[in-house]
Amino acid sequence: MSDLLWQPAKDRIENANVTRFRRWVNDKHDLDLASFTALYDWSVDHLDAFWPAIIDFAELKAESWGERVLIDGDKMPGAQFFPDARLNFAENLLVRDDNSDALVFWGEDKVKSRMSWAELNIAVSKFSQALRAEGVVKGDRVCGYMPNMMETVVAMLASATIGATWSSASPDFGVQGVVDRFGQIEPTIMITVDGYHYNGKQHDIREKVRDVVDRIDSLKKVVIVPYAFDGENTTNIRGGVTYDDFIAGYHGTKIQFEQVEFNHPLYVMFSSGTTGKPKCIIHGTGGTLLKQVSEHVLHCDVAPGDRVFYFTTCGWMMWNWLMAGLAAGATLLLYDGSPFYPSGNILFDYADAERMTLFGTSAKYIDALAKADLKPRQTHDLSSVRAMTSTGSPLAPESFDYVYRDIKEDIHLASISGGTDILGCFVLACPVLPVKRGVIQTRALGVAVDVFDDDGKPVRNEKGELVCTKPFPSMPIGFWNDPDGARYHSAYFDKFDNIWCHGDYVELDDEGGMVIYGRSDATLNPGGVRIGTAEIYRQVELLPEIQESIVIGQEWDNDVRVILFVVLRDNYTLDTDLIDKIKKQIRSNCTPRHVPAKVIAVADIPRTKSGKITELAVRDVVHGRPVKNQEALANPTALELFSNLDDLKS
Repeated sequence: MSDLLWQPAKDRIENANVTRFRRWVNDKHDLDLASFTALYDWSVDHLDAFWPAIIDFAELKAESWGERVLIDGDKMPGAQFFPDARLNFAENLLVRDDNSDALVFWGEDKVKSRMSWAELNIAVSKFSQALRAEGVVKGDRVCGYMPNMMETVVAMLASATIGATWSSASPDFGVQGVVDRFGQIEPTIMITVDGYHYNGKQHDIREKVRDVVDRIDSLKKVVIVPYAFDGENTTNIRGGVTYDDFIAGYHGTKIQFEQVEFNHPLYVMFSSGTTGKPKCIIHGTGGTLLKQVSEHVLHCDVAPGDRVFYFTTCGWMMWNWLMAGLAAGATLLLYDGSPFYPSGNILFDYADAERMTLFGTSAKYIDALAKADLKPRQTHDLSSVRAMTSTGSPLAPESFDYVYRDIKEDIHLASISGGTDILGCFVLACPVLPVKRGVIQTRALGVAVDVFDDDGKPVRNEKGELVCTKPFPSMPIGFWNDPDGARYHSAYFDKFDNIWCHGDYVELDDEGGMVIYGRSDATLNPGGVRIGTAEIYRQVELLPEIQESIVIGQEWDNDVRVILFVVLRDNYTLDTDLIDKIKKQIRSNCTPRHVPAKVIAVADIPRTKSGKITELAVRDVVHGRPVKNQEALANPTALELFSNLDDLKS
């Protein structure tokens, strides 16, 4: 089978945004960059020219970008882009004010609605005025416990007009998971729903909302969108008000866009490791805008009039990424619910009905389509769909085959990868390069991606750590409650000095293509949703039957599945009832994605001499890999308990 699966047509290459950008750069800087590869090399060698070029080419707005582009560019962390800039994120997304679609929403097969650009501007104006009337000012936090629906977009944009900081979680999160996240950042306003639709059923979250509000004292107002239950029985939620009542009395006046610093906090994202509550990652206004616009416009070829879809929840960074499609003048196609209800055709029905141009999804979804033996190519038109992007976990070579065989032959299929940590991608699509089976096409423009061996030396065509050797604008501006930056430094810069180490195990070829083999750290990543083991431990070890536990991600069926090992207290047995109890505890207080695929009893758990459990060592044993630094373990013989287990072979 040939590795080459797709080659862009000559006219597509000539008309691509990135081709126009390359020629524009050549003219502006008197260069002769003859290929995308040459453009990439220039972009990472001349950061002080590349990022201003993005601003000019995409016509991004600011009160001032300032004279300085990059200071302390040799420091990671510590580098600062555009330190004198003043801009507003929402102003750069609300780029149109006409009657064409800005947002389209499908809630499974039950709810369909749309909002024009003119209506979006009015809605953002009203919500922004209502926030200001509640005393929300620059730097305050506004959070959404929301499905991926139009009101969520409005609330985020309205928050950004003021310079407030937005954070969101999806309504399938349990109470503890929400409190662990929002409780740390002390929001003043929360927008939520009464319930949501999933797999044809209504899920009531009003009791969960009441519990969340009761445990976050900082909340002054809770705006409730009637969605699944028409807003009934919401008045007994502290500070509760319906969405319509919240904006009542306000008119669609000209929006006041507060101009903020380049690194002013725009989003707080959540990512957790092996200990403690989820880390609150703070992302800046300007860096998020520049990085995401560069990806939409140059890498995904998004242009005014395009219709961009990503299957995502508000608990995943791809929701934040999707929002930036507005800055390119595109329509956002939003979806909430199961992608397989009432059948596996729903998203392809959506694609045809709304003339989708970019179909974004997860590798797990594509794999599930293949296993269901669905053949959209035979049942749907899909003539409008130019590109399909896949992220969350590496897209298997067999999934590449499936897309071209059973979805569409002439489509730009791109596996992309980055993360919550950077609100964008390290490696991603390129509309002017061929697609090869199982290979991510390219590194991100303006991001100096490399692969290091254990000694910190660059390597090609062999596996190593994904690193970034120079700063880029969407690096986090820090972690919440990390005043000296110690946690931030530890997360990315401990392994190699002054080098971002991302925790992906990858291979880079001579042409700039990449294959990702999985995570190189202990963070779980089932279906592309990053899960910190600490969140699972907190719930499991509340149960009286459990003495201790350790959780890992097992590579399985082109994805990762969560495996939980438990040490039981005396006189208890791991039977079906206890396994069900453990899973229910995790599902109720975290999310369904946290629930382990397998729960296995063990007699002991390996730990270091300082008493820390060793997830990486257990994971290596499960996968038949040698364990490094066994001398650091207090009880290395415990590793044998995890070797060659029959339960992990099915």
